[in-house]
Amino acid sequence: MKPQSPAPEAREISPGLMVRGVQPPLDLRAFRLIAFDMDSTLINIECIDEIAGAAGRKAEVAAITEAAMRGEISDFKDSLRRRLALLAGVPEQALEQVWRERLRPNPGAAELVQACQRAGLKVLLVSGGFTFFAERVRRQLGLDFARSNQLEIQHGQLTGRVVPQSWGDIVDGAMKRQTVLDTCSLIGCEPAQAIAVGDGANDLTMMDAVGLSVAYHAKPAVRAQAMVSIESGGLDRLLDVLR
Repeated sequence: MKPQSPAPEAREISPGLMVRGVQPPLDLRAFRLIAFDMDSTLINIECIDEIAGAAGRKAEVAAITEAAMRGEISDFKDSLRRRLALLAGVPEQALEQVWRERLRPNPGAAELVQACQRAGLKVLLVSGGFTFFAERVRRQLGLDFARSNQLEIQHGQLTGRVVPQSWGDIVDGAMKRQTVLDTCSLIGCEPAQAIAVGDGANDLTMMDAVGLSVAYHAKPAVRAQAMVSIESGGLDRLLDVLR
């Protein structure tokens, strides 16, 4: 089911919906897991950029985020640590403000999640973003699993660091891939029975590990490798490929 290298040419099956190396419709029930990146994929913002806005450093942080998403900064952990350092001293209330005022699920997110769960799939959120938001999104959309980075907060302020967790310190591309593989093992499915949805360079490793890779309003490098690329419309357009 995976495209071979070099990747086949993409073809447009409807406006803004591209496929390569697969022939729709595919059977949704043939899959057991769908894994989503969070920022700019399952939700509408890059949370770290919005937090930085509270420190008057949004442009500086967003520039590093954009370079990392395009793959111009190869070490995601380094890029995240650089951005986090710029958040030191931001009040914890800024996180709540971002959640309340800025963060929304992307169009079609709830519809796609519900369709997958009706078909028997488990739903994983795996993010280089933060547990403050990921756990709320998990509850809001009724997802089965979530893994993300834990911001360190002391005396009501961000320290500019993350807290080590049982699995490690930072969710980067390699950890996204490992999390997907571990979740497959947990639920008893093969990686070929998993779908991965992302938009940035650090999603490519998990997308390469599964049976169906999906780019959502993604960076060019991600669109060029994904088996499905949703370039206009909502996440539920994947249901035009999976029935």
